[in-house]
Amino acid sequence: MAAAAAAAAGGPGPGGGGRRGARAAATNILAQLRHGQLSGRGLTRGAQITEALLKERDKQAKWNGIPLLLQKLYEHSHPNSDFSQCQSILKEISPLLSMEAMAFVTEDRKAAQESTFPNTYTFDLFGGVDLLVEILMRPTLITQKKKQKISDDLIKDCLSILYNTCICTEGVTRRLAERNDFVLFLFTLMTNKKTFLQTATLIEDILGVKKEMIQLDDIPNLASLVSSFDQQQLANFCRILAVTISELDTGSDDKHTLLAKNAQQKKNLGPSRAEINQATLLNIPGFIERLCKLATRKVSETTGTSSFLQELEEWYTWLDNALVLDALMRVANEEAEQSSTESSDESGLANTSTRTQLPQSMKIMHEIMYKLEVLYVLCVLLMGRQRNQVHKMIAEFKLIPGLNNLFDKLIWRKHSASALVLHGHNQNCDCSPDITLKIQFLRLLQSFSDHHENKYLLLNSQELNELSAISHKANIPEVDAVVNTDRSLVCDGKRGLLTRLLQVMKKEPAESSFRFWQARAVESFLRGTTSYADQMFLLKRGLLEHILYCIVDSECKSRDVLQSYFDLLGELMKFNIDAFKRFNKYINTDEKFQVFLNQINSSLVDSNMLVRCITLSLDRFENQSDAKVAEVLSECRLLSYMSQMSMRMSFLFRLINIIHVQTLTQENVSCLNTSLVILMLARRKEKLPFYLRTLQQMEYTEKYPGFILNNFHSLLRFWQQHYLNKDKDSTCLENSSCISFTYWKETVSILLSPDRTSPCAIVSYIDEAYMDIDRDFSEE
Repeated sequence: MAAAAAAAAGGPGPGGGGRRGARAAATNILAQLRHGQLSGRGLTRGAQITEALLKERDKQAKWNGIPLLLQKLYEHSHPNSDFSQCQSILKEISPLLSMEAMAFVTEDRKAAQESTFPNTYTFDLFGGVDLLVEILMRPTLITQKKKQKISDDLIKDCLSILYNTCICTEGVTRRLAERNDFVLFLFTLMTNKKTFLQTATLIEDILGVKKEMIQLDDIPNLASLVSSFDQQQLANFCRILAVTISELDTGSDDKHTLLAKNAQQKKNLGPSRAEINQATLLNIPGFIERLCKLATRKVSETTGTSSFLQELEEWYTWLDNALVLDALMRVANEEAEQSSTESSDESGLANTSTRTQLPQSMKIMHEIMYKLEVLYVLCVLLMGRQRNQVHKMIAEFKLIPGLNNLFDKLIWRKHSASALVLHGHNQNCDCSPDITLKIQFLRLLQSFSDHHENKYLLLNSQELNELSAISHKANIPEVDAVVNTDRSLVCDGKRGLLTRLLQVMKKEPAESSFRFWQARAVESFLRGTTSYADQMFLLKRGLLEHILYCIVDSECKSRDVLQSYFDLLGELMKFNIDAFKRFNKYINTDEKFQVFLNQINSSLVDSNMLVRCITLSLDRFENQSDAKVAEVLSECRLLSYMSQMSMRMSFLFRLINIIHVQTLTQENVSCLNTSLVILMLARRKEKLPFYLRTLQQMEYTEKYPGFILNNFHSLLRFWQQHYLNKDKDSTCLENSSCISFTYWKETVSILLSPDRTSPCAIVSYIDEAYMDIDRDFSEE
């Protein structure tokens, strides 16, 4: 085989020049190796090529001796080998690859994609990756009684070289990911503290490209593995868990349509792998409790300096995090210099303490990075199928009071002059750990509060008493969830978490990326059955005026932020006459009101929930005989505007026109439900035929008969398929509208009636020539 390879490679031909011939020979060897690896025939690894040929070609081909070193490694790693020589060989290979890996993580992405990394490519091509996998897994494959032992240092070197090759050479990570036996084997290496960090980083990289999500149940002795982790290891393990419990994103917008999701759900009758993995984690004894402790521990409670410094030394060679560590070390040096300057009289003592103590800023950043991972896992579990079980546990383990105690000093701390930022970023960049922690914290609050009675744990005892007092003053019953809240589990201190959030929300700069998440978190507290006491609690703290300032006075341009503000405003004002009175007091000129209307009309997809709230509130107020309500009805610009039939019809027409069955998503399906709310209220007043006839007239005015009503007919047919599914929870529609789901279903059925003589059927208002209602929109 070697002779054939040599013959195929060819020598320097007559008059061809030795260097050119050598280069051609080297190219032939590479081509044959790659062909052999792809086909499984001929040359498949460098060990099959003679040492003499490799030596001859090495210099001209610029292989830097890697094929020869791999050949030596192959010879010293046979089944009966003690691996004693392997480590010294790897020590020669490692620097050649780490230099390239360092270049990869420090170059900007574009330059990295355009450049080539010949050492890592050569290493892989000559069988290095497969050989290292073989060496690592050798002890598990040998059946002898006395199994081979591989030193921790050798394991670390193997993992480091594999990782460097993965990040520099395309396809290596995917190849490793396809080897399920190797992926599961890597988890067994995590039991060893000395190799944990390298193993965790490689696993994370591999799982990131794996086509099929691994099943946590397949990991040998998972529960005992997790229980063996210390808190630092558990936080790092959460990075890996994040990949195994989150639903895979298809990355294509059309796949996020409700049609596509419904079709996918029909195919996947059972729970997904992510859901199975979530259940597996919840069955590990003490897992959630440990996560809550990690999420809420203070920086002063972290483990001793020495163990972290030792971990830093290991990470310093771990290139994926080199930039982070460079930044950390820079912060440390700055603080060391500052410390020695301030203590010049006792410089000897200052220098000693700086060397032995970890700077506070480094401790904080370390803790922030841990908490990020933990909060993400808790957030995903809170949104999963076992939501109620997770809620019960994190309430019991006092996650919310713990986060409240960390709010000022860690979560929403002020940036120090030397705050950590990554290379090429600034401290306001969304990639910085400080920013990411805040967003993750807000997402957790949103998931925690959304349609769950445990949301009242975000308050302290005095604030709960305030809710009770608001109910008594208004002569309405207290909300059961407030009465039943376990006071031993609520926030302590002067302010609860919700109040703290409102305070920072009002101070947020206009261009801040947090505004969206802050509004979402507060809105989730109000979602569900409308609570007058909850609304008044927030109104008394100036929330409505703050939102209106952002929408009108700062004329917010961000669509995402505007949508979150409109949704929050809708929940805050719904059925609340005091809120409409406050609105009118703030929007006290026609100019301001016009700016507000312009913002609403600029994108109905974003503002339709507020339109729904105003429509529902107006309907309720018109049916009340209270003098205060009558006064606000006559004075409030917003209610007067919506009371005009022409305005309601304009909204209805546009709401139906901006959505189609094929483009419905979780984001815009609310437009369909808002249009239905307008028609349900019309049906209550026996005005449904008038609304349908007006829509027909508006179609003719637009010179396009049937285009609105045909589209609406299709949308309602889809609505039936979507919402009458037995797995669909309809309580959200009931709670948000205070209209029974039965009435929703009846109204849709009446509108879809095929009877052309019915005054409430859509078909009665579409001329036969323009009828197009039987189109099949199902997506197989």
